[in-house]
Amino acid sequence: MNKKHLSHLLLLLMLTWPVFSFADKGARFVQTPYTEQKVVYDFYFDEPAKIAQALYWLRSQVNTLNNEPYNIAPDFNEIKVVIHGTEIVTLAKKNYARYQTVVERMKYYAEFGIEFKVCATAANDYGYELTDFYDFVDVVPNSLTEIAHWQLQGYALITPKVPIKRYSIEDIR
Repeated sequence: MNKKHLSHLLLLLMLTWPVFSFADKGARFVQTPYTEQKVVYDFYFDEPAKIAQALYWLRSQVNTLNNEPYNIAPDFNEIKVVIHGTEIVTLAKKNYARYQTVVERMKYYAEFGIEFKVCATAANDYGYELTDFYDFVDVVPNSLTEIAHWQLQGYALITPKVPIKRYSIEDIR
């Protein structure tokens, strides 16, 4: 065997050795030491109904921190939700019958100190006045400046991506 063949054989052995010598034991769970969090959510959706799925992002964060081993109550976190897309219509009182489920979820979160902020620029575009919104909603001058403000205060930005679900988990698993 010449040197070239020998070097290729050694390279092949080096690349495949880990595959043959270690059994895959699966992933490992890492208990990240989460602490109280400051977060601003950016809600801007092309369909009002997408707010329902975006609220699951919020629920996931709150539940994770609220449960063992963290036990951080929602009111110990600082969470803001800035709303400035088509989902703004879900917060207009006149649309309550259509969006009752998401409105009640937001009211529930607001009881724990989560703040819901609507962009005045967007509200104006939709023809809404302050009185059109629920009392748990704050109307702020502009969504973009509001988000920038909170980021400058040290808040992490979370922008939920809410695609149209085409497959069930069972279909793709």
